[in-house]
Amino acid sequence: MMADTSFEKMNIQWFPGHMTKAQRMIEDNIKLVDAVCEVLDARIPRASRNPDIDRLAAGKPRLVILNRCDLADPAVTKAWTAAFRAQGLAVLETDARSGKGVASFAPAVRELLSDKLKAYESKGQTGRGLKVMVLGIPNVGKSTFINKVAGRKAAAAGDKPGVTRGRQWINIDRGLDLLDTPGILWPKFDSQEVGEMLAVTNAIKSEVLDRETLAANFMLRLRELYPDAIEKRYGFVPDPDLNGFELLEQAAKKRGFLLSRGEYDTERMANTLLDEYHAGKLGRLSLERPE
Repeated sequence: MMADTSFEKMNIQWFPGHMTKAQRMIEDNIKLVDAVCEVLDARIPRASRNPDIDRLAAGKPRLVILNRCDLADPAVTKAWTAAFRAQGLAVLETDARSGKGVASFAPAVRELLSDKLKAYESKGQTGRGLKVMVLGIPNVGKSTFINKVAGRKAAAAGDKPGVTRGRQWINIDRGLDLLDTPGILWPKFDSQEVGEMLAVTNAIKSEVLDRETLAANFMLRLRELYPDAIEKRYGFVPDPDLNGFELLEQAAKKRGFLLSRGEYDTERMANTLLDEYHAGKLGRLSLERPE
């Protein structure tokens, strides 16, 4: 009899307390800016996109930053870049930690707003500055990105979701100011998959989910997208007939994670799998594909 290979259902408890206030701040300040820069996680561009952004951005020109591209599959990132450009959005691939791609930010903003700059010029307002709002969900590297662009520690950055609080104007260079905003999530996830992607990449604390089930479902996703990563890291070819918990058990067996009663420690293996993914030990993996 074939095993059940479907994803396990999870109860996602997520109550972002300060998000309503952050959203109101964005709504109040959107009229002050010329464009919106949206920072996404290149590994999960769909799941890391707040569905409220389209409404909040209110028709402003948009620049999408695919950040953490150093952790994502390069070929898949290129496909995402093409998909966003096909929607009429400007796109920049960056790794904020190393600074890769960051130098192209100011030129990309000026290109995006070239019509506005020409209009200013025709009115004799050559020195008039541009203002850009930077949006992103918590922990996509938004503050690190801003600090790299600014060339100094201008925005609070940290591994904990929601480090940025109030409104912050940051001067990037002559004629370009950024408005940093608190990372905002949405009060209810449209699907379990979105919640899992955010937990796996640390955008939300994985403690709000059952880590063992999260890891089991992550194993299924790895088997579907990157079976070689499982074989290379954990020493076995993932059987297509096993469910996620059985795959975790296989990995625990290979690692020698035994409990005293002779069973394999899948809880320890779940934590190991998620920790090793966060540390980049599974390779450059993209967990979503453009449609």
